[in-house]
Amino acid sequence: MRDRTSTVHLKEKIAMSIKQYLQKNPQSSYVIAEVGQNHQGSFDMALDYVKKFADLGASAIKFQTRDNKYLFDETSYNQPYNSSNAFAETYGAHREFLEFDYQQVATLKEHCELYNTEFISTPFDEPSLALLMKIGVEKIKVASFDCGNLPFLKKVGETKKTVILSSGGSNAKQIADSVSCLRQAGTIDIVILHCVSEYPCKAENLALSEIPKLVKEYPDCTIGLSDHYNGILSATTAYMMGARVFEKHVTFDRSLKGTDHSFALEPDGFRKMVRDLNRVPQMLGLRKEKELGEEAVFKKLGKSIIASKNLEIGTTLKHEDLSGRIFAEKGTPVRESINFLSRRLKKSKKAGEKIYFEDIE
Repeated sequence: MRDRTSTVHLKEKIAMSIKQYLQKNPQSSYVIAEVGQNHQGSFDMALDYVKKFADLGASAIKFQTRDNKYLFDETSYNQPYNSSNAFAETYGAHREFLEFDYQQVATLKEHCELYNTEFISTPFDEPSLALLMKIGVEKIKVASFDCGNLPFLKKVGETKKTVILSSGGSNAKQIADSVSCLRQAGTIDIVILHCVSEYPCKAENLALSEIPKLVKEYPDCTIGLSDHYNGILSATTAYMMGARVFEKHVTFDRSLKGTDHSFALEPDGFRKMVRDLNRVPQMLGLRKEKELGEEAVFKKLGKSIIASKNLEIGTTLKHEDLSGRIFAEKGTPVRESINFLSRRLKKSKKAGEKIYFEDIE
């Protein structure tokens, strides 16, 4: 299923802004498979995620990058971590277990390109942003935690890369301030993802009606959805409301240890979401007027106009004078009956006989 709707090669796609990509591929969506840290700290598993979800149609595979000793204060870093999702006894060690080093991140990027998809990661701090710039990423994801974090956003904007901004936990002014900061810093291509920061998010809390508001408020930005809903319906619904970029957490197994597995999509769920997103623009097409009534079922079973009784020449046709019958050799379709009412017959007709346009004045 690899990005079959795209008409561009990977290198061209990576160099494009997301807005340019969607303009060139108007029937496409940009779908991000968010692995995050669902790789369980296994680099081999992370590579498997790339291969599997690229093949299922992901436009990009996304990870997360943290410099934990920079990001957390000493107390937070060293506090005991007794959660059932813990991979170590302290929170800092737990986070380090889930982190990849520079070479591993660079290899993940290369692996994404090998499988014809883009690599994206979320930098959670300034050193991580620098690391991602060093390996040459073209698109930066900003987590909801940093929406409104103008000092950090200024540094992100100065990269002049495409920025994908999640808006969870932020009000309208904080979103506006963030977009303005990115613009002033030099970023041109901005994607705003409507997001509700609940893990998982109940259907009644998705608030998808915010999407048309974002579309109207930010006509120069691409609008999308990052949701933590545990199904696929939210994506197609959001597409109908104007979203074109979709970020969805993915997993190999919802029962795995970790906070993000329970609401993530397993491979078949992700496949179905991509399939449905590809179908939506096809479903929204207009009917072709010239093809109406030419469908195979009408050619086989369509009724033709007949006289419902014996009719004399000069009869002014009324509803009760007409009926319809299926013929092997078709006559005038009954859907044209409006054009026969109140018209005069130029020749007499027997009950059951077809009536044609040339039979009326």
